[in-house]
Order: sequence, then C-alpha cells, then structure tokens
Amino acid sequence: MFRRAFWFTTGAAAGVWATTRVQRRLRELAPESLAVRAAGRAVETGHRVRGFALDVRAGMARREDELNDALGIGRGPAPRAALLPPPAHGAGTFPAPETTGTTGTTGKEDH
Repeated sequence: MFRRAFWFTTGAAAGVWATTRVQRRLRELAPESLAVRAAGRAVETGHRVRGFALDVRAGMARREDELNDALGIGRGPAPRAALLPPPAHGAGTFPAPETTGTTGTTGKEDH
C-alpha cells in the first residue's frame, strides 16, 4: 500500500513539474516575449557600441596629443570657426523672396 502511494505521489509530482516546465517554455517562446527579449538585447548592444565608440574617440584624442607632443606641434590659436559668433537662427538658409515692391516672383510688374 505504501509502495503504491509513493509511486502515485512521485508520478503526480513529475507530471506537475513537467507541465510547469512546458508552460514556462511556451511563455518564453511566445511572440510577445521574443519581441521584448530582442528589444532588450538590441538596447544592450546599442549601449555597448556607444561605449566602444566613446573609448575609440578617447583613444584617438590621447594618441593625437601624444603625436603632437612628440612632433612639437602645439595646439596653436583656435581655428577661425571657433572665433566666429554663433550663427543666428535660420543661418545658412536662403532669404525669403521679397513680396513688396513692383515686381512679383515672375519678374513682371504687378498692376
């Protein structure tokens, strides 16, 4: 009698364990779960790439300073662009065509 109860309990426990594992695996493989996991990994990869790029830039600047020191090249005066005032809002765009006056956009006189 105890032997049957033991094996029945063991079988029931194994069934519950297997069912739980299968359900967990199905939830992990659901499209929503896969999308969340892929997005998380993409964000993590983006952070790693950004960190790598910052390390490369820092290394480039450090090496450039070493080479400038080795060649005796100083920083010198600031570049001309740094001496200019900041551009006004909309700088670099074409001016709007004038609408006042005697001529329109066609170049003919307005009457």
